[in-house]
Amino acid sequence: MDHSCQIVVVGAGILGITAALELQETLAASKPRGSITIVATEFPGDESINYASPWAGAHSRIAPCTTPRQVRDRKLEQVTWDVFRAQSKTYPEAGIEFLDAFDYLEDPSEEYLKLQGGYAETEGFQLLQEHELQPNIKFGSKYQAWCLNPPVYCIFLLRRFILRGGNTMRLKLTSLAEAASLAPNVQVVVNCSGVGFGDPDVFPVRGQTCLVSNACDRTITQQNKDGSWTFIIPRPLEGGTIIGGTKEPNNWSARASLETRNHLLTQAAKIYPAILKGNSKFDVIRDIVGRRPERKGGLRLSSESLHLSASRSGESNHRRVVKLIHAYGAGGAGYELCWGVAQEVAKMGLEETPLKSSL
Repeated sequence: MDHSCQIVVVGAGILGITAALELQETLAASKPRGSITIVATEFPGDESINYASPWAGAHSRIAPCTTPRQVRDRKLEQVTWDVFRAQSKTYPEAGIEFLDAFDYLEDPSEEYLKLQGGYAETEGFQLLQEHELQPNIKFGSKYQAWCLNPPVYCIFLLRRFILRGGNTMRLKLTSLAEAASLAPNVQVVVNCSGVGFGDPDVFPVRGQTCLVSNACDRTITQQNKDGSWTFIIPRPLEGGTIIGGTKEPNNWSARASLETRNHLLTQAAKIYPAILKGNSKFDVIRDIVGRRPERKGGLRLSSESLHLSASRSGESNHRRVVKLIHAYGAGGAGYELCWGVAQEVAKMGLEETPLKSSL
């Protein structure tokens, strides 16, 4: 790679920022000249229903891995776990905490019951016994998990990126070719746009949660028999607790439903009454509505060539080739996958070998 190259990362969600940081750190270690710019319409500190990263519950949850995509994602999740573990020790201000996680299922699949797909290989894993479960719960487990405070963590990462020489540009792009044309020597464009620039497999999933001030010392996730979910996720650094949540594909509504809020809080009190600690109700801070960019087939993580026309030395037909890396469509798993994805992006972005798809 040309040592005076420029890299453009499109999108400032959790995948975009971590990819930019990983590229930055990899470049610094090899000491070539170059620069990295994050281009986005929203950055940490902004509030938009379409800017999903600040609204996330952001915790790790394990599940059996029985398909190639699930096995791939598990490897990416493990990389992220290791990075979060190290950051939680070195940077307490980042807002990452490790704590006990409890999983409850009303109608577990065979994969859960038989502990298939590496389900029981997580740190601290143990099955819960029947006397530890409510009557409607047919399967329960406990393990170590991480949780984090998304607004705090995203600002922490962006600050590191900028202080290490990274650039940011607030701009609404119309195409990935436009990103490649922002500077004369852009050699790599990383597409962490979330929506994928016209990818027909991407669709929005509306999620509604509720932020309460009630403290909680664990994460709790319950998969209900009807397919819905109830979860309780504390936000470190006194950021309150997220009570959730809904998952509504192709629902574009931006308005929070009071009926949904009441249902979420009622369900949370049922699965973990101790969160009320003698109070008769939750202390609600705000309702949260966000749109997660899901993708049929899951995360897209691949690279290809982007061919651009560029006039040079009077040759109007000269063609410039830019490496284009796609890293989007993680849906609700963005935080769980982020650092694993970032490492793969750095490998693809800085490798000298011919372009190829990855994972």
